[in-house]
Amino acid sequence: MKTSDEQDSGWRGSPELWLDAAYEMLVEGGIDAVKIQPLASRLRLSRTSFYWFFKDRDALLDVLARMWVQRTTAPLVAATQAYAATRSEAMLNVLACFLSDAFDSRLEFAVRGWSLRDAAMRERLQVADAERLMALAQLLVHWGHDPDEADVRARTIYLVQIGYISMQTRESLQTRLERIPNYVEIYTGTRPTEAELARFRAGLEGLA
Repeated sequence: MKTSDEQDSGWRGSPELWLDAAYEMLVEGGIDAVKIQPLASRLRLSRTSFYWFFKDRDALLDVLARMWVQRTTAPLVAATQAYAATRSEAMLNVLACFLSDAFDSRLEFAVRGWSLRDAAMRERLQVADAERLMALAQLLVHWGHDPDEADVRARTIYLVQIGYISMQTRESLQTRLERIPNYVEIYTGTRPTEAELARFRAGLEGLA
């Protein structure tokens, strides 16, 4: 049944409106929460309005999955390719991605839960994991690490960061920052300079 507002205006929302609502329901309640009628109720729109923009629920979920790639894998790969004058600075670029809003950790957590219930999503996640690990390994090889060593270091970096997300670890930004020099040294074999750390912290000031 249409609301009075929809009857008066013919307003059916927009693809972005439905997608944003689906995103919020996914990160708040998991994949089982993303259903058409609850979405319509949340938006105060009719259920039939949904079908102006998406063929069915599966079509919406496919767009959500592609959004996840753009908000997680894409920025991480970009961070591994960002300009850096030293290997320490290159690793700080990667860590800044995880510490900032560039990498959507809420969506990552929700998608990992989704993958436990959906074989197709699990395959997408495995592809993403492999792409991210390859990007990290290539970064380390670029800075002089042997390929086999780079692979192990890449896994150490990645599994620690995904562990933070999967375990829903709660640490203050200050605590994370205090550990950064040691993390960088473990990941790369080189300790960042004070100047590098100062630039890194300056870039994260907005998170404090």
